[in-house]
Amino acid sequence: MSDEPLAFTPEDFSGLARVFPLPNLVMFPHVMQAMHIFEPRYRALFEEAIEDDRLITLGVLAPGWEADYEGRPALRSTACLCRIATHQRTPEGTYNVLLLGVRRVQLVHELPPDKPFREVESIIMDDALPPDASEPVLAALQQRLLKAFKQAMPKIPSSYDQLDQLLGSQISLGMLTDIVAYTIELDLDTKLRLLAECDVLQRTQILLETLGGQQQVKSQRTFPPAFSLN
Repeated sequence: MSDEPLAFTPEDFSGLARVFPLPNLVMFPHVMQAMHIFEPRYRALFEEAIEDDRLITLGVLAPGWEADYEGRPALRSTACLCRIATHQRTPEGTYNVLLLGVRRVQLVHELPPDKPFREVESIIMDDALPPDASEPVLAALQQRLLKAFKQAMPKIPSSYDQLDQLLGSQISLGMLTDIVAYTIELDLDTKLRLLAECDVLQRTQILLETLGGQQQVKSQRTFPPAFSLN
């Protein structure tokens, strides 16, 4: 198993995204996802990334992808740029990898098919806050979101332990929204809406409305994270 540095700055990204598209997984910044890579084209993608900047982009396939999965089906316009945190090559030549989401990206223009995998010119989408958003207001929203998240989670002691760690950690409201959005079970369109929303207060409002409208939200994640097969 090879561990890699996790620090990321926008200068690390050339703007050319190696896209690993999936039909039903929406990745978010600030969270980790384990994956098993076995298709030859995606093994080639990860091998290039490992030798270069260790960056790959988890994208989402647009509706109708089933008819052209082996080709280049349409992609949703927002994706998550990820850094390879750890990777292990198996005797069969496949890879077990752990990805850390680092930034939202907008997919702008796909390059011609010169490689086995897809590459798309992309732009980093930074979080934004209104200029008049004060620290007390942000802190109050963070506490509201944590409380709603805790009330909505299944009554599992281990999940409460993890939430208590969040309560005591120094994370921003934007980071918290991404952790919550990734963790809870929401429909694909809602997750994509949250990924595409750069306004942190808008993301918070969407989550508060969603959590407030459900008595209990099923957790979509376990710890350690489950493997997602491509």
